[in-house]
Amino acid sequence: MTVCWRRRITGSSHARRLLVEASWHHRKRCRPGRELMRRQASQPAAVRDRAERGNRRLNQRWKQFDARDKRPTIAAVAVARELAGWCWSLAAMDEPT
Repeated sequence: MTVCWRRRITGSSHARRLLVEASWHHRKRCRPGRELMRRQASQPAAVRDRAERGNRRLNQRWKQFDARDKRPTIAAVAVARELAGWCWSLAAMDEPT
């Protein structure tokens, strides 16, 4: 008997739902509006760069899944897992100078 081990998002169901919901927003390329650009202007350059790279990476993952004809719901969970890892790396990084 073969067991298929799938990677899943474990933990709080509320956090899992928020991550999956947020992952759907990365399906389209990020085009910040005036309000977002105004808020980003007050952030350090390192933070803005990290956010931009994260947005691009998550959008690229969506493109890869679309190119491989993966079901959108499966792709959303996979992107949510990557988003969770990215959030963890933000929490673990040193303070920007």
